[in-house]
Amino acid sequence: MPASSLWMSSLVVAAAGGWFAATMFAAPATSKEPRFPQLTMDQLDEKQKPLGEQIMKVSSVGLGGPYNPMIRSPVLGQRLYDLFYYLRWQTSVPTKLNEFAILVIGRQWRSQVEWFAHAPLAAKAGLSADIIADLKAGKRPSGMAEDEALVYDFVTELTTTQKVSDETYARAKKVFNDQQIVDLTAVAGNYVMVAMLLAMAEETVPPGKEPPFKVGEK
Repeated sequence: MPASSLWMSSLVVAAAGGWFAATMFAAPATSKEPRFPQLTMDQLDEKQKPLGEQIMKVSSVGLGGPYNPMIRSPVLGQRLYDLFYYLRWQTSVPTKLNEFAILVIGRQWRSQVEWFAHAPLAAKAGLSADIIADLKAGKRPSGMAEDEALVYDFVTELTTTQKVSDETYARAKKVFNDQQIVDLTAVAGNYVMVAMLLAMAEETVPPGKEPPFKVGEK
C-alpha cells in the first residue's frame, strides 16, 4: 500500500478511536426541562385550588395532561373544565361514539395523552379492540357499524377538508338528531384544542407509562 494511503488509513482509525472514546466518556445528555413543570395540589394558589379539586375527582391523569398547563390560567381553565364536563358526561352523543370521535382526533394529532387516556375509555364503552387497533395503525377501521362509520367519516372529513359534504351530512341526519350533530362537531373541535394545548406544553403520559405512539411511526 502506498505511504499516502497508509497515512490516510491511520488518520481514519485515529479519528474513529477518538470518536469512540469521546462517546464512551462524554457526560450523559441532560433531559430537557419541562415547559410547564408538573403542579401538585399543594402548589396551587387560592384561585387554582377549587379547579384543582374538581379536576382530581374526574381525571385519569390527575393534574397532568391538559390540566397541567390549563390550570395556569384558572379562569380559562374553569371555563374549559365546564366544557369538558359537558362533552364527556352530559353530551347527547352516546359514550362509545363520543370516545371514538376523541380517538379519531387523538390519532390525527398522534396525541400521546389523548390516546393514553381515551383508548381504555372507548374500549370500556364498547368500541371494539379491532376498530381501536386499526385506527391506531392509521387505517380506516374495517367492520364498523353504521353509526361508527358515520362518526369516523364525519369527524375525519370535517377536520381534514374543513367542511362536511351533503352526502355525509345526509348520513348524519339518519343516525343523529340536530343536537347530536352539534355535540359531535363540538367534541371534535374541543379535542383538537386539547391536542394543541398538549402539543404546545409538550405534555406526555404519566411517568413509567408507555407512550402509545413510538418515535418514527406515522
